[in-house]
Amino acid sequence: MSVDRKRQPLFLITFGYMRILLTSDLHYKLRQYDWLIGAAARFDAVVIAGDHIDAQLPVPSLVQIAALSASFNAVAQRSHLFVCSGNHDLNARNGEGEKTADWLDPVRSAALAVDGDTVEVGDTLFTVCPWWDGPYARARVQRMLESASQRRSGRWIWVYHAPPEGALSWTGKRHYGDAVLPELVKRYSPTAVLCGHIHEAPFKTGGSWIDRIGETWLFNAGRQIGDVPARIEIDFTAQAACWISLAGVEEKALQ
Repeated sequence: MSVDRKRQPLFLITFGYMRILLTSDLHYKLRQYDWLIGAAARFDAVVIAGDHIDAQLPVPSLVQIAALSASFNAVAQRSHLFVCSGNHDLNARNGEGEKTADWLDPVRSAALAVDGDTVEVGDTLFTVCPWWDGPYARARVQRMLESASQRRSGRWIWVYHAPPEGALSWTGKRHYGDAVLPELVKRYSPTAVLCGHIHEAPFKTGGSWIDRIGETWLFNAGRQIGDVPARIEIDFTAQAACWISLAGVEEKALQ
């Protein structure tokens, strides 16, 4: 894919009339969350696809969770917000002993969907999938998707942290893709899956920010330094997608 540095970013993802901003893996970079707060009002929905906490920082996780919850609420006051957990966000264990991000439950609101939620915004159905740490959580996600599929009448977007194995999961040395996701995508054929997890994939030879399984488009914006997050714009009406990062602006036709 060629990079066109002369193009100006559109700052939106459009599904019909729907404008969506996708980013992920902010890892407690509060200035990037501040940027999202400032940008949110220009969008019909904002998606943050996991890994909000930075376990490497000396800041205690409880302090990070408090600050992140406040940032989520600030975004949700300006736009619909969809937040899934990532592997760095797991702070507790469920009844089966598997790790979970139960700190997300209290931030749920009418404008803020988190793990386990399926929500309609306009003519688009969004399903927010938690990070699954083991077979019980994975089975619950599969049941959740089956139930959500019965509500589908048109466009269906999944939010899930890990991409399937492929171009979006390439670190430059190896793949870290989700082995179950391709089977689920083939079974239900969602319109798109909005992912993250692999920071390097869009920046590495052999990696990418966009991929496809059948009729389903897959996206991973990657992670970058600075005060502005890497992000993706998609316009299914115009059949085009755009990745915006410090590397420039890269476009691809959705055909």
